[in-house]
Amino acid sequence: MKRKIVKIDKEKCDGCGLCVPACKEGALQIIDGKAKLVSDVYCDGLGACLGECPQGAITIEEREAETFDKEKVEERLHNLQHKEQTTSETLPCGCPASAAQTLEPDLCCTDDEQTTKHPSALGNWPVQLKLLNPMASYFADADLLISADCVPFAFGNFHHRFLRDKTLIMFCPKLDPNIEEYIEKLAAIFSMHKINSITAVRMEVPCCGGLSRIAQTAIAKSGKDIALKDVVVNIKGDVLDGE
Repeated sequence: MKRKIVKIDKEKCDGCGLCVPACKEGALQIIDGKAKLVSDVYCDGLGACLGECPQGAITIEEREAETFDKEKVEERLHNLQHKEQTTSETLPCGCPASAAQTLEPDLCCTDDEQTTKHPSALGNWPVQLKLLNPMASYFADADLLISADCVPFAFGNFHHRFLRDKTLIMFCPKLDPNIEEYIEKLAAIFSMHKINSITAVRMEVPCCGGLSRIAQTAIAKSGKDIALKDVVVNIKGDVLDGE
């Protein structure tokens, strides 16, 4: 039968995963780094997921598709719930980026180096975006470093490589619920001060891409023309892109 159903533009989709929990029927899933409609029978065509995609990759089209099957949806949701319960230790938020992994630390330094104090490059406090005052004087004529919360733990040379001579702003684009509030606060910082440059450093997982999008949106909202450098780090501490 011909009916309305979700369509996903793979070119626009960046795999952030925000659409997945928005689909209460469980019709969407992140596969190979992209959102995918698992089966026509799970999609009711109402488009509850549309507004959750920051890239505008999801639309509604009318085409030949299998009939929406509520019983199969209930069966799928039951299976997904069971899977989530049995894998709660490895996937606490249902996101592949949260899969538990054991890493081998790079303990290349000597005992003397381990006990030597390494100076901090932190030049402002607080650092969490939620706590920052947009009128703080340390934003004047600043080079900003906007970092995802996990980066300093994955990248051991964070202070020397990224933070030195920069004003730090930190937040998590996945776990923090106040995205619009964050955009407004960043836009206020950008518009109230002379900002020389912005470096956004984030993890390679898809959901962390929201950090750069939030920064870009805030720059546009501020009306300023500020250079934004996007740096990507993986969980092993390698810089993959941007430097």
